[in-house]
Amino acid sequence: MTPSIELRTFIAEEPDHHHRLDHFLCSQLPERSRSQIQKWIDEGCVLVDGITVKRSYKIRGSEKITVNIPSPAPPAGFAEDIPLSILYEDADLAIINKPAGMVVHVGAGVRQGTLVNALLSHFSELSESGGHERPGIVHRLDKQTSGLLVVAKNNLSHVNLSKQFQFRSVKKHYWALVHGLFEKPRGEIKTPIGRDARNRVKMTTRSNRGREAYTSFEVVEELVKFSLVRLHIRTGRTHQIRVHLASVNHPVVGDTLYGAPSRIQLPGTNQGVLTLSRNFLHAYSLEFAHPRSGEWLSFSCELPPELSQILAKLREAHLEKKNPLEGIER
Repeated sequence: MTPSIELRTFIAEEPDHHHRLDHFLCSQLPERSRSQIQKWIDEGCVLVDGITVKRSYKIRGSEKITVNIPSPAPPAGFAEDIPLSILYEDADLAIINKPAGMVVHVGAGVRQGTLVNALLSHFSELSESGGHERPGIVHRLDKQTSGLLVVAKNNLSHVNLSKQFQFRSVKKHYWALVHGLFEKPRGEIKTPIGRDARNRVKMTTRSNRGREAYTSFEVVEELVKFSLVRLHIRTGRTHQIRVHLASVNHPVVGDTLYGAPSRIQLPGTNQGVLTLSRNFLHAYSLEFAHPRSGEWLSFSCELPPELSQILAKLREAHLEKKNPLEGIER
């Protein structure tokens, strides 16, 4: 058995009769995730009347249940003094404006410069529910996507926030600049998303094992041969927005993995060629209920300078073509 830092004991009662063991412990340990509790059961850290049982064990209503809470594994990352844009912070959570180019947590071939490493330097406490590789991490953004992330400082906050994401009560909105003009000013993309069988780095809407995915879009501005769109996602599949937009022939500007060219040619203008070393995708709005108080929180952030500059040049090119701007007033 893994060395423990805490021993918790519970006595099952009649109302608990016929409940699964893992469900019972989730109700007794609300600061712990179900997957974490199931792992403890599988590893023999949970005893029912002194013996190990399966996670599906059905409570009779009189058992003594002991949980040897294991010592957490040390974080896979390490503290690095990396500047962070912290928009909000309290005892339970923090809101970070992640820059493009920063990986959220350590992974294959990535050990330095991660958001986790920066968090370990800035905060004395982070949740452990996401595992030792992801302290504090409740959700993610792609490396080349910028914008808002909520970070959990303790396990209770982590479990609560994870449930909000699971039940799709968190509201997430993005800005994206895409290639081409849409036929309709707004719409929905609901195609399932799965791993690309030929290129494991990519996701695809053509997978036989695709998972449900939902993206809604609204065209805010048309610029030359590009569209600035506002997006809302209810699901959080890997590369979801990028894959969905590419699937309808509107890849995100700068997203060469999903078919966008590496350079933007502006014919008939004095702007020449534009380049962007990241995706034009920015998570600008995040709303959710505070995990402790229940208060509804709403955060937003502006486009980073490199994206604002691209927009400014495209607007200038649009005016040079004497094609008036249309759409929602800005």
